[in-house]
Amino acid sequence: MRAAAPGWRDPRLWVGVAIVAVSVVVGARLLAAADDTVPVWALSADMGTGDHVTADDLVAHRVRFSDAAAQELYFTADDQLPADLELTRPVSEGELLPRSAVGSATELDTVEVPIAVDAEQVPPSVEAGTVVDVYLVPSVPPDRGKPAATGATPALAAVAVVDAPRLEDTFGTSGKRELVLAVPDKDARRFFALLGSTDNPVITVVRRG
Repeated sequence: MRAAAPGWRDPRLWVGVAIVAVSVVVGARLLAAADDTVPVWALSADMGTGDHVTADDLVAHRVRFSDAAAQELYFTADDQLPADLELTRPVSEGELLPRSAVGSATELDTVEVPIAVDAEQVPPSVEAGTVVDVYLVPSVPPDRGKPAATGATPALAAVAVVDAPRLEDTFGTSGKRELVLAVPDKDARRFFALLGSTDNPVITVVRRG
């Protein structure tokens, strides 16, 4: 016997139509949710305080925010970035660029701090633009009651190197490499206070990234 084709009154036909309609609606909503993201600027490499941020330092990541207020905390790819944008704190590679971590170069309260480091205590790859940590290690035990530097915590963290001439390019005969660092003013004062309170400190520079 041949099976007769279901007529328009057959309930199976309407069940099939309903399933298709629900599938279309659910699929449309899933696609809309998948597109509910915003391109937001993130850093393509580790950068430190005082570093100048350009378009070459940024990469767009698509992010879904819970509300508009959360989105306003970051720079979207549609925002016009200021030409003199600089970081006011370190930002790691892949981290979204927060508005609270940047400022105009003229607004930043940073100073240039020169340091002289034994050549073997600084990586040869350190150059202008490199982000480094600076450690102070006392060569002799500190006096009782005097604050001691510790090798576990950097005296300066994630600071940018402004200038780093090669040892052979300098006229000094001390065997030390000279570096100039961009440091927030308050951190520079703390660094010099720590430097003065440490007996014959060994300065070690560690490159980040």
